[in-house]
Amino acid sequence: MREEHGPDGGGQRPPTMADIAAKLGVSRQLVSLVMRDAPGASEETRRRVRQAAKELGFSPHVGARSLRRARSKDIGVIFAPAHSTEPEIVEHIYPAAAAHGYEVILSAQTSTRTTEDAIDELLGHRCAALIAIGSTLSHTALCEVADRIPMPLVDVGYGRGNDYYDVVRSSGDKGMAAVVSYLAEIGHQAIAYIDPTSMPAAALRRRGYQRALKKFGLRDDVLTMPGDYSAGDYFEEVGSAAARLLLQRPQLPTAIVAPNDHTAVGALQVLVRNGVRVPQDVSITGFDDAPIARLSAIDLTTVRQDPALMGVAAVDAAVRRIENAGRQPSQTVIETSLVIRGSTSAPARASNRARPA
Repeated sequence: MREEHGPDGGGQRPPTMADIAAKLGVSRQLVSLVMRDAPGASEETRRRVRQAAKELGFSPHVGARSLRRARSKDIGVIFAPAHSTEPEIVEHIYPAAAAHGYEVILSAQTSTRTTEDAIDELLGHRCAALIAIGSTLSHTALCEVADRIPMPLVDVGYGRGNDYYDVVRSSGDKGMAAVVSYLAEIGHQAIAYIDPTSMPAAALRRRGYQRALKKFGLRDDVLTMPGDYSAGDYFEEVGSAAARLLLQRPQLPTAIVAPNDHTAVGALQVLVRNGVRVPQDVSITGFDDAPIARLSAIDLTTVRQDPALMGVAAVDAAVRRIENAGRQPSQTVIETSLVIRGSTSAPARASNRARPA
């Protein structure tokens, strides 16, 4: 026969509200009022109950509390933890959701777990809305998801306005055009672009690169790099592979543009190990302003998309649709900004060789 002792008698059973009530000599109903932040208890009683709960190691059963609600107050968030910018956006989703009275439930998409798997998990939690960050699903697939789920869907990434789901994205094409224009204006004419094709925002950012080159009358130089977007080392390996391809050429471009900071860092490391000086021989730029770009050892010129603004906009879009079921989905575009650091400079007058003497 299994023994289940309470907090005072040892054993493994977790403490309950009844244990708190017994410790303080009050009713369980009073303890429940405090734990639910409901009216009917004095501030002193609330302090005593919370202190007793802390001493006993009591934690409310969040799942049971959610099931008791007539209306869900949870927002489900799907993200890829392997990509450094997505956790940054998640970090800002938490306070934004709390400001509206909502809580956050996370579900990860990984190399062994698809966006669909993450969505199915969150459906089981009866979330009031879903936010998908960096989803690999196509527009058609997202429309199908939005059509079958009973709550609003917000796509944070690269999508376009539509009648099925909300879209929050940065002005990736404008941001890329800005960094290419900056390079052209300081004298670069041979500007290569690393294109990680399975990145959801790849096409949008590539268009910005090409538009800026056309404006300056320069020829584009796109290195198309496939790969598995969900892999943790995808961007670094794409950048490294692209750099090795460039090193096989008789002459390097004077600048390399990447649509992601980790891709830029992967290229930078391979070039430096092969004797190429950055920025003296080749300038390198990224996109996102991820934590790695800000390291003093990297000092990467990049395009910043503000993760705080992205997170707040995603929550605002979800809450608008939760609280007004008849509201049409919207699109929110977050403006980007150019951050100039030490990985770029005007090109040297001498021709750039793949392997400088």
